[in-house]
Amino acid sequence: MSDDDDVILVKKPKQVYYGSLEEQEKARLAALAAAAKEGVEDSGGKELGDIQVSGEYMELEEEMSRDKKALLEEFERRRKARQLNVSTDDDEVRRSLRQLGEPVCLFGEGPAERRVRLRDLLSYLGEDAIHKKLEEEEARIERDRGREGTWYHEGPPQLKDARLFIARYSLPRAKRRLTKARDELQLAGSIRAAAKQESQRKATAMAIYCSQIGDTRPISFCRFSSDSQMLITSSWSGLVKVWSVPDCIPLQTLKGHTCNVSAATFHPRAVLPSHWRQKIEQEKEKKEDDSIEVMDTSDEISESCQMASCAYDGSVHLWNFKSDAPLASLSGHSPRRVSRVEFHPSGRFLATTVFDNSWRLWDLHTRTEVLHQEGHAKPVYSIAFQCDGSLAVTGGMDAFGRVWDLRTGRCVMFLEGHLGPVLGADWSPAGHQLATAAADHQAKVWDIRRRAPIYTIPSHTHLLSDVRYQKSNGHFLLTSSYDKTARLWSNPAWHPLRTLSGHDNKVMSADISFDNKYIATCSYDRTFKLWAPDLA
Repeated sequence: MSDDDDVILVKKPKQVYYGSLEEQEKARLAALAAAAKEGVEDSGGKELGDIQVSGEYMELEEEMSRDKKALLEEFERRRKARQLNVSTDDDEVRRSLRQLGEPVCLFGEGPAERRVRLRDLLSYLGEDAIHKKLEEEEARIERDRGREGTWYHEGPPQLKDARLFIARYSLPRAKRRLTKARDELQLAGSIRAAAKQESQRKATAMAIYCSQIGDTRPISFCRFSSDSQMLITSSWSGLVKVWSVPDCIPLQTLKGHTCNVSAATFHPRAVLPSHWRQKIEQEKEKKEDDSIEVMDTSDEISESCQMASCAYDGSVHLWNFKSDAPLASLSGHSPRRVSRVEFHPSGRFLATTVFDNSWRLWDLHTRTEVLHQEGHAKPVYSIAFQCDGSLAVTGGMDAFGRVWDLRTGRCVMFLEGHLGPVLGADWSPAGHQLATAAADHQAKVWDIRRRAPIYTIPSHTHLLSDVRYQKSNGHFLLTSSYDKTARLWSNPAWHPLRTLSGHDNKVMSADISFDNKYIATCSYDRTFKLWAPDLA
């Protein structure tokens, strides 16, 4: 064949098939199956019995409907996305992405692309997805706050009796407190303002009245008695001492601890016994004549618990005014450190804060533990009872505080806001406010009616070791700090009234006497000082 020869191209005719392919396929398969049964060979020489015949087939209409449905949903999503209103503020777009749990920024992504990504996410999740996410987060936080770190131990049978006693004790006192508050409101505003100004004027005139070397080791804690005539101090030497006020005459040295004493306090009804009154008079008159007859008042000395102290080794001792040895010991804390002890206003119960993340309540009548309460994530350091005796506040090394209802055992308020361990707490005489002192150099004032802090006092340049309200009316607040000073603050303006400077080292604790005449501070420099208004 040469190149000149014409090449004839045969065009294959088009074949158009009508009808459903599915029906034709079924007919062809049926014919093949019938031929296979008869043993007829096909034109290719193959036996039809060797051909695999399957009755399976695809539901094309179903698959097509699914694809069509997906396309329609995608078109609908894109239409909704075009109608969504997304903020043009890039900061708000970032916040929305963060709330949805998405990356705030992708590599090479600009504000416009980020806005488009947020719109696409909202088209998938729904326009109110951010609002729902916020509601879920708030519900989770509220749920976790109610149960996070709060455990309720099954108490002994005496716990119910203790709660009933506290309820019967606190309700009449609360009624009297509210009646007194209503009566004060009936007074003219000028009279109330004058009383507050007089209290704050005396506070601004505070000066050193007496300075006394208290021990050979740092003095860790100090508290006044309810009659304001005694002061108790605890030391790292293991000794607890009782001093007269305002003469600072040593009255008793309590020996029982073998390591650092964390705190010591008086029973709410502890008053100066008569045999110590005569001792004070003798010291004042400086009479050393042995012929002076000493009155025997041993029968008047109360042998019941008058004081309590705690130490680093977990020991808690009860004391009276008759013996220098412990009256009794409350075991069960060792080897954990006990940081604070505090008497309930009724005098029947004693609270201890322990470095095992719990605090305990002891019945002094039976000397048994009636409540073991956990709730803090770290050691519990401070505790204070409300004046009615119905509530207690605890501060922990976890930077949180908790308010507990002793009548029900529930945590009724969570104090969140400090940035360091809460090392001190005290209740206002009004009963609805409390103050906390922390290692973040701040004191916070809380209102339990609002369940929120109402003021933050940037009070010192070092951690705060203690905080105390004025006992009678709460007209001023006392804070002590490791910056070697104690300071007085007005209530409710929280202006600084006076800085008490005089210690050579960090101030470990402070207190205000019940008659509001004296302030006591104790320090790492082994001394304690009494401060009184110098109005001359």
